Amino acid sequence: MILAANTRTALVAGGIAIAMVGLSYASVPLYRLFCQVTGFGGTPMVAAEGEAGSVLAVPGTSIRVRFDGNVRRGLPWTFAPSEPFVDLPVGERRMAFYRVTNHGDAPITGVATFNVAPEGAGPYFVKVQCFCFEEQTLEPGETVDMPVVYYVDPAILDDPESSRIEEITLSYSFFPVARKDQAAQEGGMAAIRARQP
Repeated sequence: MILAANTRTALVAGGIAIAMVGLSYASVPLYRLFCQVTGFGGTPMVAAEGEAGSVLAVPGTSIRVRFDGNVRRGLPWTFAPSEPFVDLPVGERRMAFYRVTNHGDAPITGVATFNVAPEGAGPYFVKVQCFCFEEQTLEPGETVDMPVVYYVDPAILDDPESSRIEEITLSYSFFPVARKDQAAQEGGMAAIRARQP
């Protein structure tokens, strides 16, 4: 009887531990999805081409959009906007370019994270197309101009807080992406080194 109770307790504790590990892995994608849907934390919204096509510019309005780009340590790329800012009529769709160059001696894949500031602009800054939606691979010495198509939703003008925003900064950070075969190879080498005296 005591053995059955101990077994049941161990199974429940094990199940809780497994559930907690599963939630920890799911929390990042769920948080990212939440931010993309709500604009929370300065995460820009994403619109389909058809939805974006129905948005019209509001005459007599303007917001400055400033562009920022950087790369994380370990990624031998330069990455910067083609122009530092534009003055954009609210609701008008525009295309901006970021230029990236791989200064490494091998093909490298990177992925860009992004946000907008101030945070209150997140729900109203809308991307239609963006290089940040996919991983980008550059050959050694390759330079590419990467586009982003965006607009500021006219609904920002009806928000008592956000309607006062005069400038929005769109910022990207590129990170290196570890390929599965590269990660497996590095993991195998680490295991071999660990076994060596």
